[in-house]
Amino acid sequence: MISQRTIDEIFNTAQIEDLVGDFVDLKKRGSNYVGLCPFHDEKTPSFSVSPSKNIYKCFGCDRGGNPVNFIMEHEQMNYPEALRYIAAKYGIEIEEEQLDPEAQEKKETRESLYIVNKLVSEYYQDQLFNTDHGRSVGLSYFKQRAYPEHIIRKFELGFAPSTGTALKQYAEQKGVKQEHLEALGLVTDKGYDFFRSRVIFPIHNVTGKVIAFAGRSLTKDKKSPKYINSRESEIYNKSWVLYGLHLAKKEISSADECLLVEGYTDVISLHMQGVENVVASSGTALTAGQIKLIKRYTPNILILYDGDEAGIKAALRGVDLILEQDMNVRIALLPEGQDPDSFVKSEGMNGFKKFIEENARDFILFKSALLLEEAQGDPVKTTVLIKDIVESIAVIPDALKRSLYVKQCAEKFDLSEEVLLGALNQALRKRAKKENRFRQKSQSDYSPPPLSPVPKKEQPIAPSNDEVQERDIVRILLKSGDQPFPGQEGVSVAEYLIANLTDIIDNFDNEHYKKIIIEYAQLLDEGKSVDWSYFTNHADEATAKLAVDLLSDKYIYSENWFDFHQIILSSQKDPDKNYEKECQQGLLRLKFRKINKLISENSQAIKDLQERNEEEKLVNALQIHERLVNQRNEIASLMSQVVI
Repeated sequence: MISQRTIDEIFNTAQIEDLVGDFVDLKKRGSNYVGLCPFHDEKTPSFSVSPSKNIYKCFGCDRGGNPVNFIMEHEQMNYPEALRYIAAKYGIEIEEEQLDPEAQEKKETRESLYIVNKLVSEYYQDQLFNTDHGRSVGLSYFKQRAYPEHIIRKFELGFAPSTGTALKQYAEQKGVKQEHLEALGLVTDKGYDFFRSRVIFPIHNVTGKVIAFAGRSLTKDKKSPKYINSRESEIYNKSWVLYGLHLAKKEISSADECLLVEGYTDVISLHMQGVENVVASSGTALTAGQIKLIKRYTPNILILYDGDEAGIKAALRGVDLILEQDMNVRIALLPEGQDPDSFVKSEGMNGFKKFIEENARDFILFKSALLLEEAQGDPVKTTVLIKDIVESIAVIPDALKRSLYVKQCAEKFDLSEEVLLGALNQALRKRAKKENRFRQKSQSDYSPPPLSPVPKKEQPIAPSNDEVQERDIVRILLKSGDQPFPGQEGVSVAEYLIANLTDIIDNFDNEHYKKIIIEYAQLLDEGKSVDWSYFTNHADEATAKLAVDLLSDKYIYSENWFDFHQIILSSQKDPDKNYEKECQQGLLRLKFRKINKLISENSQAIKDLQERNEEEKLVNALQIHERLVNQRNEIASLMSQVVI
């Protein structure tokens, strides 16, 4: 495990403009740099890099973060891999911390399994290219499929010989432990090679490490399964693996769409034709884990399955899972008897693209056309199919998307939107009850079920005006907190803000903003020096993203303003240095709103006390009301605001 000292050195050394500049053509604009966003297609630059804050932010696709985040996003690396990448770039020596014996053993076992799989993959490739049996059987098969050698090597395809213990003997000569071969499912319990006389398709994780294998039979024996796969292991969970993703991830991000097919050969054939934003579900039904993998790179999926009954069922099974992840899905079914591999070979790339353009349909149009064909005008069957579609719409988390799909569905079936909305609300209530039952059952395994479970909200609540002011205060705190507050020696902007927030912090509407202020205050109490980098590099992903958003300015004060116009800001300081006014005005605005809110709540309490004739409490409430009104008027006066 990388030591904290090394992590700190990496964060302190890494320069965002330097790292981003390796991948993006940046141009100086004021104190920042701008360029075309590498994460989505655009013609006008909306991607901004701030050297002073060491962060990046795209105002088009909303991605942003620190140097490590950028490498993780752009190179599709996990956190430790991104740290090692940056360390190598800047020549930082990696210091490893000692793990406890159990964790160390587990780590070494995982690393050993990766090493064994790499060795076995190289063995299968060697068998394919450098043995008579491999060339005559395995390589001939790939040549029949018109796979050129560079494609075979790109996907690291191989061949498992027919000898029952050939791999086992080779591995033993290389010092591989029998237990590791068995753990990976490469050797059976009886000591025989699991893959024999099959062409081999290595399966990789996102970073490109071999984690499993698939073997295709070349015999015509109907008793022998066409494909067999490695069993699940410490490093292989088939529900979280997509074949070809390690090669497709950059193209998926660039195209902003993932093409999902059924088989290994479909992926390879499309790569041959230059379509590289394609993955397959590795011979399994599409899972939620696989969809979440795709969502890392794009919210858009195009399902391309065979046009037979099995392909149709597979496509429909995956739709609801995709919609649940708030993703956009289109479907295109190939003509019956065709798969992507055969279709591309027969129609060529132009024919393939034309077919997609003409036949890829939104899931509502696809599902409704399919089910209407099944119903054949039967009103009972038509009712059932409409309910089926409405239930699919109900799994979509976004309320606006749901309403648009309802409108589309109403037009398709010539129904009123009100009728469909009624059916949708019924489906939503049904799902909410099911989720509540599941949640209560899960919680009962370790604690009593909640007395009053909160019903699922169908629509997000818009931020209150108070929340807008709270956000502005947190922005000032992060942006200028470490700066000295004008006119108060030894007091920082953060200390000034936090001291003035003590009486209202408990009344914050947004818990995340409140949490940041409290954490900042605790750090100051511990005598620690805090600046924005603490929060942009925060371990909590949501906190780090919020910090980047708050610190990213879409519009900046140009360094060349005076040179071009010979005009200076005579009435105020530069925006980034105007701490005093920002702090005071921000606090006044927030306190004004909070006191107004308290006045409103107290007014309601006065009405209730009057109705109940509770005179003693009423007198107290009226006194509170007077104090609150006086405070509000005093603040309004400072803000030059008239209160009616």
